[in-house]
Order: sequence, then structure tokens, then C-alpha cells
Amino acid sequence: MISVKQLTKKYARNLAVDHISFEVQKGQIVGFLGPNGAGKTTTMRMLTCFMPPTSGGATVAGFDVLEQPLEVKKRIGYLPESPPLYPEMETGEYLTFVGRLKGLSGAELKKRVDYVCDRCAVEDVRNKLLGRLSKGYRQRVGLAQAIIHNPDVLVLDEPTAGLDPKQINETRDLIKGLAGDHTIILSTHILPEVEQTCEQVVIISKGKLVATDSVTNLQNRARGAESLLVEVGSRDGAVDSAVVVTRLQQIPGVSRAQLKTTHGDRNVFEVESQKGFVRGELARAVVQAGWDLNELRPAAVSLEEIFLQLTGAEAAGKGAA
Repeated sequence: MISVKQLTKKYARNLAVDHISFEVQKGQIVGFLGPNGAGKTTTMRMLTCFMPPTSGGATVAGFDVLEQPLEVKKRIGYLPESPPLYPEMETGEYLTFVGRLKGLSGAELKKRVDYVCDRCAVEDVRNKLLGRLSKGYRQRVGLAQAIIHNPDVLVLDEPTAGLDPKQINETRDLIKGLAGDHTIILSTHILPEVEQTCEQVVIISKGKLVATDSVTNLQNRARGAESLLVEVGSRDGAVDSAVVVTRLQQIPGVSRAQLKTTHGDRNVFEVESQKGFVRGELARAVVQAGWDLNELRPAAVSLEEIFLQLTGAEAAGKGAA
């Protein structure tokens, strides 16, 4: 549904987004995670065609953000950090206005306004001025305007920022309820947001991709698993990666092995295991099989460690939001 390839944005000497690549499958909720200033909002603006990338590219629902921006915009619902509301308009009036901007009219427009009012739980404030609504209700109306035209993709930038705990839970439940009907990218720097809402995670720091994995895998690592990167080569030519994966998965304590990257006749494999148990066994298995062990090092192994690293980076330097 969304494919990002080497996406880059540069402002003068500041590299806000640095050659990031990731994929989002249809119907998924993906957390786009990082500290303030990591480049999340800049990336969201490029995906929604609010600004062009310096280099690289992306497609949304099969349409290129550079070559077909109008087609991309038709298929995206966008909720920025501050919902684009007009305080002098009533909720229903505003949603009707947005629906018309999105190309809806007549019976279809009324049907969609009724639907989003019900789905986003704003029916009881339909005739109230937006300027008099609570922060929680304004956020719900923001979500309602994002889905008024039934887009394929929802891009939500810090959707729970400034909400109280009750409003946060209500907004999370609403977002989870929208999954399946819509593919959702949820941009945030709040860890519980990801754990409780998202299936997949993309993490960036200072514009660079730090990690991309399922929430389950990241949580498993944080509970005591570790991830190692093993670079295997051969003097006789390329190594059969499937054979290497099979051999690595036979080692006691290894829960998963997969090919990560390939550099000529060298292959880098990611191996997940119980912490501290398999480094020696991994090394012996590679050498005894007749392969070259070029490198054995830990990968980013826990969600906690990743966030500590990101927090340190945020304190040490400035990036673009």
C-alpha cells in the first residue's frame, strides 16, 4: 500500500530525512516512531505531497508522490498534529464543507457525514461550534475529516498530543477500530502509543532509519532476547543463504534466523536468540561449515535500548521535525 525508497529531504546544510526506506502493507497500523526532531513530520509531509523530497521517492496505493500527487491526495486522509478546524463553524457544517472539498456531493455527502459522526463519536456535538469543543472532541473531529472521503491510507501525526488519559484511550480505541478499512501510519514519539495501537514499527533518529520490525518482535527482544548480525562469506564464491539460515536455526537457543543484506559474496544474517547463550555456538557453526565468519556483532536488541539511544541523540543534536 505504501512503499518508501531512499526518501531524502535536505534544507540547505541540514539533512532532515536521510535516505529512509520502508514498506507498509494494506490494512496495517504502522507506528512511525522517534523523538521530537527526528524527521517524522517532514516524512509525513512528503508522503502526503505537502512538500517534495530532495531525492528518492514513495508510492501510495500505487501512485507516485512526485509524478501523481493529486491521485495520492485523493487516497490519503491526513490528521496533522493540530487538527485543521475552523472555530466559527459547527461540527456538521465543517464536515460537510470538507466533504465537498474532497469531491463528495448530494446523498453520498450526507451519508458520509452521518457515518463519520457516528464512527468518530461526534454526533452529540454535531451542532456545536468547533471553537467550543474540548481538545478530545476536536481531535475526534480531526479524525472524522480525515476519513470523510473513505481514503485508502490514513496519516496521523501525533494524534493524542495534549490529550488527557481518558481522551488518549478513546482516541487509541478509535484508531484501532479504523484498521482493516484503512492503512494507517501513526507518527508519534510516545512508546505506549506504539505498544497499544500498532502492529509494525518504523523508528527513526536524526532522519535516519534505526529499526523496522513488528511490535511483537521488538517486545520479545525487550523481554530478554537478543539479536546478532552474522556476516558470512566464502572464498569459493557466493554462499547459499537458505543453507546458512537452515544451519543457524539448528543451533540450540536460536529462535529465528533470516537474511538481512547481501554485499557481493558476503551475506549478513540476523539471528534472534536467548540473551548471551549462542555467540560461541554461532561462530563454531559457521567455521565448521567451511564458511568465513567476517563479523559477529549485536544488532539493536531491545525497544528500551533503542529509545534510550534515540533520547540521547535528541539531547545531543538538533534535527528537523
